Amino acid sequence: MFLFEPIPWYSWAAFFAVLAALILLNEISRRSLWAGLGCFVLLPLVLTLTVWPHTTSAEGSSVGTWFHWAKVYSSLAGCVGFMAIRYIKGAADNKWVLMFPPAILAINIAEAVVRDFQCYSFNGLVDGITIIGGPWNIMNGIAGILNILTICGWAGIFISRDRFKDMLWPDMLWFWIIAYDLWNFAYVYNCVGDHAFYAGGTLLLSCTIPAFFMRRGAWLQHRAHTLGFWMMFVMCFPGFVDTSRFAVKASGDPVALWWVSAIALAANVVLVFYQIHRIRTARRHPLKDELYDHLPAYQQVASTR
Repeated sequence: MFLFEPIPWYSWAAFFAVLAALILLNEISRRSLWAGLGCFVLLPLVLTLTVWPHTTSAEGSSVGTWFHWAKVYSSLAGCVGFMAIRYIKGAADNKWVLMFPPAILAINIAEAVVRDFQCYSFNGLVDGITIIGGPWNIMNGIAGILNILTICGWAGIFISRDRFKDMLWPDMLWFWIIAYDLWNFAYVYNCVGDHAFYAGGTLLLSCTIPAFFMRRGAWLQHRAHTLGFWMMFVMCFPGFVDTSRFAVKASGDPVALWWVSAIALAANVVLVFYQIHRIRTARRHPLKDELYDHLPAYQQVASTR
């Protein structure tokens, strides 16, 4: 079983270059309000009026679907919404405002779940992308629904007191992030397989690495920023992942499609059972309480509250 066709060295070089660029851009955009506004308001406005109408309407374009338009604007909405929570005084103290992060996250996952179910009936070239539909789409769609259901602890979101004013979510711990990454990689591999080397591998690492090793607790903020940058890039240069020498094609092997979706589903099923166990033993309400305050990873982030 092979996930991709043979990968040349220069594609691996591009993989790590894109990874480094996304991590760097995330660091730049999170350091000040003005940097964030320039990256996620001014730049998209210019691109919407000048570039994207041409790249999305070109014959054979792989970014002209409703999903790509929805994805770029929903990811940017997350970036702007998170900046409002971070920089508007008192916003993070309002429990209704704190419902925005889990809501936009759930919407982004739901968009992909709908697309996975839609791709079940596809077989061949669809909107410039080769899609091999099958039961794996249903499996991974279910995994995405489970991933949404296990989002918890948003009442504990707070803003860091340092100059970066990061949005920290102590209850969003490594096991949920890994389950999300496995689901999201499977989604990209199922529905946009020829983009999965970058949009699955590089993009997911670009937010997971900072969440584990650079700014713990800020995974959702990292995810919104890196996804926003990636979607803007691919909407401008779809040929990079489609026709350039750096493009890496998926193998199209049904065995690979089965395995990536099965692993994603299994991980999210385990996550559901663990969360149910925690809710029952600790007598916590998943819509009101933080669930994982007994874990050192939670305590490390929450200690800066």
